[in-house]
Amino acid sequence: MTLRSEERKLLWEVVMEMTREGLVAGSNGNASMRLDGETLLITPTGRSYRTMTPEDLLIIDTDGGPVEGDSIPSSETALHLAIYQARPDAGAVIHTHSPYATIAAVAGLEIPPLVDEVVYKVGGSIPVADYAFPSTEDLASNAVACLDEGNAVLLRNHGLVGLGRNPWEAFDLCQLVERLAHTFIYATLLGKPNPIPTEYVELERELFLMKRRATVS
Repeated sequence: MTLRSEERKLLWEVVMEMTREGLVAGSNGNASMRLDGETLLITPTGRSYRTMTPEDLLIIDTDGGPVEGDSIPSSETALHLAIYQARPDAGAVIHTHSPYATIAAVAGLEIPPLVDEVVYKVGGSIPVADYAFPSTEDLASNAVACLDEGNAVLLRNHGLVGLGRNPWEAFDLCQLVERLAHTFIYATLLGKPNPIPTEYVELERELFLMKRRATVS
């Protein structure tokens, strides 16, 4: 009997939408969701999204050990585990290679708070974590350190990581950041982008933090 069939279907549906929206392609990127304090559900490594089924998703424990599933979990499992450990408010983590966010990551450009919605949902600008080789503990620790209390971080020369209370919230956030990255790049081509005034960013960020802390408590 397959464990957690409803949760498998939920995360699988989100992964399929990630593919349709162009946030991932082939087998790149990955996604996970917290099941409880001891286990999480995560995508397998090297499996094409075209053929992936809910049953292909793996249940692992918080040390990365297998609970259910015969495949190998995502090569970025350490990244997911580190975020869940550092952020008890995170119910889902998504790592994308979406085009415009990846352009910003490759250029090493922090995306400033250009629209109010992003501050409310991300917590401010989207910073760029120091480069580390993919699938390593260094990449995980760099991402967590840069993420701090925010909900999104760019991995230098790699892609984007976003989190949420559930898979759909994490997906929506990654989609929002991709749109913001698109806006940022085009605004840069037209001239200097104009961020929201600092005093309003600080006010909106405080509202963001109040909401996040309420989720934890």
